[in-house]
Amino acid sequence: MQIPMISSPLKQTNEIDWIAPLKHHIRSSYGDDPERYSEECAQLNRLRQDMRGAGKDSAAGRDLLYRYYGQLELLDLRFPVDENHIKISFTWFDAFTHKPTSQYSLAYEKASIIFNISAVLSCHAAFQNRHEDAGLKTAYHSFQASAGMFTYINENFLHAPSTDLSRETVKTLISIMLAQGQEVFIEKQVADGKKAGLLAKLASQAAYLYAQAVEGVQDNVSRAVFERVWLLFVQVKQHHVASLAQYYQAVADYDANNYGQAIARLQAGLTASKEAGRLANAFPGSVPSNSNLQSETGAILVDMVKKHTTAIQERITEYTRDNDMIYHQPVPSESSLPSIPKLPAAKAIPVSELYQGQDIQKIIGPDIFARIVPMSVTESASLYDEEKAKMVRAETERVEGADDELAASLDYLKLPGSLSILKGGLDENTMTVDDDFRNWCSDLAGHSPFDPTFTKLREERQDILTTLETCMKQLDMEESVCEKMRSKYSSEWTQQPSSRLTSTLRTDARSYRAAVEEASTSDAQLYSTCRQYESDFDEMRSAGETEEADVLYQRAMIKAGAGKKGVSSPSTANEGNLLDDDFADDSRQSVAEQIERVEELCRKLQLVKRERTQVLKDLKEKIHSDDISNVLILNKKATSGQESALFKTELEKFRPHQNRILQAMHKQASLIKELTRTYGDLLQDKRVRSDQNKYEAFSRQRNTVMSKYRKVYQAYTDLQQGLERARQFYSEMKETAESLEKNVQSFVENRRSEGGQLLAAIEAAKGSGADREQARLREMMDRMNVNASPHSSNSPSIPEHHPRSSSHRPPPLQPQSSYNSYQPMASPPATPQYQNGGIRSATNGAPYSNNYPQNNGFTSPSAYPPQPQHQRESSNYNPGSYGPVSPPAHQQYFSPPPATSSQPSTTHYSQQSQPGYGSAGWHPPPPPPGPPPVQDFGAVTGQGPSGAGGWAQDGRRGVQQQGQGQGDPWAGLSGWK
Repeated sequence: MQIPMISSPLKQTNEIDWIAPLKHHIRSSYGDDPERYSEECAQLNRLRQDMRGAGKDSAAGRDLLYRYYGQLELLDLRFPVDENHIKISFTWFDAFTHKPTSQYSLAYEKASIIFNISAVLSCHAAFQNRHEDAGLKTAYHSFQASAGMFTYINENFLHAPSTDLSRETVKTLISIMLAQGQEVFIEKQVADGKKAGLLAKLASQAAYLYAQAVEGVQDNVSRAVFERVWLLFVQVKQHHVASLAQYYQAVADYDANNYGQAIARLQAGLTASKEAGRLANAFPGSVPSNSNLQSETGAILVDMVKKHTTAIQERITEYTRDNDMIYHQPVPSESSLPSIPKLPAAKAIPVSELYQGQDIQKIIGPDIFARIVPMSVTESASLYDEEKAKMVRAETERVEGADDELAASLDYLKLPGSLSILKGGLDENTMTVDDDFRNWCSDLAGHSPFDPTFTKLREERQDILTTLETCMKQLDMEESVCEKMRSKYSSEWTQQPSSRLTSTLRTDARSYRAAVEEASTSDAQLYSTCRQYESDFDEMRSAGETEEADVLYQRAMIKAGAGKKGVSSPSTANEGNLLDDDFADDSRQSVAEQIERVEELCRKLQLVKRERTQVLKDLKEKIHSDDISNVLILNKKATSGQESALFKTELEKFRPHQNRILQAMHKQASLIKELTRTYGDLLQDKRVRSDQNKYEAFSRQRNTVMSKYRKVYQAYTDLQQGLERARQFYSEMKETAESLEKNVQSFVENRRSEGGQLLAAIEAAKGSGADREQARLREMMDRMNVNASPHSSNSPSIPEHHPRSSSHRPPPLQPQSSYNSYQPMASPPATPQYQNGGIRSATNGAPYSNNYPQNNGFTSPSAYPPQPQHQRESSNYNPGSYGPVSPPAHQQYFSPPPATSSQPSTTHYSQQSQPGYGSAGWHPPPPPPGPPPVQDFGAVTGQGPSGAGGWAQDGRRGVQQQGQGQGDPWAGLSGWK
């Protein structure tokens, strides 16, 4: 008795009425008389009644279900069956739980029909007699077809309303059907005596599929969907086929001399077989009717497992004895055994392949509602038209490719032009001017000479270089003046050196000069090219203007040695030799016969080309007249999602035309091959070799002439483009050089103004220094006169005075705090306004005027009141500690800020701190006796010079000072660091 198989139960349904809803829709939507379609409605109703009684184990039942499904698909083209249009309640009972589910959706009706088709296929496979070869093949195909129909449900119907149509349940059924199909295939291979290695791979795949099925069945059993006997059944099958895989792999290993590994696999197979036996013994004696299993299933499974267990034990005994006595190979553990490769033999057959090779229209029958044409057919017809257009494009490209191949072959062989040389020398046509040459002469016609352009470029280049040279001279002059003043006034000339400030300007000027010099080299190359081809330009221009390009072309050909005088006709020059050769050897073909043969092959090729073109024309006309609207109505929904297959079938009607085009291409290829051989033999004939050499020499000379003038024309176009780029370059460079010149002039003017102010400050400081020296001498004399007074004991000691040089700055009033900041536009020092108890505030100070006192605001020594020691701090005077007084190198523009004037103007004083006394190593004498002043000179707010001889900024008031230069035209320079 054969091993049992699982089959799916069918869904049951209640009776419905199609007639009344369909007639109502025909009246309301199509506006037609519904009585005209009474027969069609009744026929559809009978189909559903017949489908309810379809047999579950016959091909007729399968076809009946498929016919009803096909008519539903065609019906869906014309009638929208849903809750909002044709409202019909479809009630189906769950195949496993028998719970009813009702919906108004036609998709639910179709999904239930597909489920029953799959169930019928599984039943048809399970009940086959697999001891016969036909039954074995039918079972193998039906299990795969059932899996394909179940797969179609999962791929096309979502949101299952019932359990049996859910994705998990259907997926489990697919695994079961594929596993059983694989098992049937193994039975066939065992019966055919295939090798053990192949059987092991097939069994390994079957075990994998059954393992997947066990997972799904367990889930469905836990949800009370499947019967529990299904779980026991697939578990027994899983362990059994796993044992089979180990058994056959052990036999293969033993044959491959892996005796220890074979014993280990037999032991693993025995373990799996014992587990299968345990589960088989637990199989119930009576099974539920809904399981589609027979009552003797458990006994058959037990007997199957026992036989296999016995076979394994016998093999273990045999292999162990041989290994112990002969081979002595170690037996590895089961966990260390390599896995057995899997070989799938069963796959889900798609719906489109289920009836492959059969006429679907015969199975489905004629379209019941063929007289009602739906709009969707037009859409499908447009898709089919696109497929036809693709075919036309493909065949057109194929024909054009063949034509191009023919043209290329004839051009390579220089046919038929070379035949005229062999028959009668060069024709008049061979000396005609080439079209490209004529076009080149036309392009050069009317072009003006290049010399004026080169002259203009030379002038522009010289202007740019002159501008750059002027800029460099101005910068050198400014730097020279600055350094001379620094040499004259030494440390008192605190203006920043020009080298740091002009580095960017000088770098730009040098880079611009380098660019211009590089452009000059390019200009020289263009000029050289112009001189090289100047005569050729004139010739071509003249030929183009006078339309005598052919004269120039022929003159060039004659000059190259290919004139008419150099070509003689073989009919006159070699006629005698050819006749002699013909009569000398009668067995050899004459030159005329060989030429005629070549011409005949050329005529055949042209004939094949015309025939191919005509076939393509006929194909286009037939495709244009093709209409498959009726076919689409009958088949589109029957093969839902498979329109491409239907189109492919319909396009087969054009296959004869495609074959004729293909045959013409093959014939052309053979003719080209024969032509190449025949023409090669002709050229090798010594009687025509001289003429061929003349033709080849003529061709070479022609190519030489064309190459020469092609090079001339290319030089002309390159020269035009190069001169245009040169004009653009010099135009841009001129603007750049002029911009640089403006920047240099602005910079030089700023430096000149700054130096003038610094020079004025130095001269003013020198004038006030003489007065302070006289005041100091008088103060010393006064101290010497009062040394005997009582106040002398309280006077602080004053360090010895060291005479300072004329380059030292006058002594400041307060300690110098910082020389790191620079205030632009140095102004003369302010005269402090002394009052009774202090200095007038900055807000009351008078603005800067030209009435600058020569004593720099200091009173005579006798007028000074004594000052406490804690208010007198000395600091060294360092001229180099003054901040920068000129803009930095990264500044690009030297114009004053927009809000100020470009001329220096009188500004208000910034808050400055008073400089400290003396220079390094010198201390001033003590002040005269009297009460000390209470003024804080650090709080004096007024204007003072920030350059040489002026006041340095107080670190406490540096922030305020930076914001008070708005009236200064060079206030923007204070931000340069």
